[in-house]
Amino acid sequence: MILHCGPTGSGKSMTLYSALNEINSSEIVIRTAEDPIEYTLNGINQMQMHRQIGLTFAAALRSFLRQDPDIILVGEIRDKETAQIAVEAALTGHLLISTLHTNDAPSTVARLADMGIEPFMVSSSLLCVCAQRLMRRVCKTCRLVYEAKDREKEVLEKGIGWSGQIYKHNPKGCPKCGGSGYKGRVGIHELMITNEELVEGINKELETAELKKIAMRGGMKTLHQDSLLKVKEGLTTIEDAIATVPPDM
Repeated sequence: MILHCGPTGSGKSMTLYSALNEINSSEIVIRTAEDPIEYTLNGINQMQMHRQIGLTFAAALRSFLRQDPDIILVGEIRDKETAQIAVEAALTGHLLISTLHTNDAPSTVARLADMGIEPFMVSSSLLCVCAQRLMRRVCKTCRLVYEAKDREKEVLEKGIGWSGQIYKHNPKGCPKCGGSGYKGRVGIHELMITNEELVEGINKELETAELKKIAMRGGMKTLHQDSLLKVKEGLTTIEDAIATVPPDM
């Protein structure tokens, strides 16, 4: 089971559609249950949910399991019933992809536990979790360069072990950005891939903070670290990075 998590309106659907396009082929049977269907993809059987007639995510999942597809996408896991069937589908050999609302990737385990899913079922079915947030992209035409100092320098050094010249937005803006100093958005990501230590931690029902430490030891780059890397690359400002994602404890 692969989960993609983040707050409402964080662009998760576009990421899932892009992933499906990458793996879509005539040799793979893909079924999706969505509410709503935001984009139509060729070669993929997409089903629109309709609660008024009883067509829910849970009902669609039951139907999909009878058809035995290779990959199942569920638009969102919102309740215990959907979560239970999704985990069972993943345990029976199907690659199941879905979304969930959580603050970060390690919080997914606690979220599923809140829905009533047993820890051993989560650890047995979960392959990876990708968390995503969106930040404003600073305008490349009018951005202002300066040297990070004091608190900003401390945050950069603690987060990614680097400090130097970074950018801030121009309050006056320019014609390119409509006078705002920002133009477009950039995504930051956190990918938690399960390993033996993480599986053991989930089974022991460790707190989210402990699971996060285990994931970081396994090579996970946190949302905070990725936001600071975007600051280093000049794609956004440190103000936006800290406002979007608080520093890691």
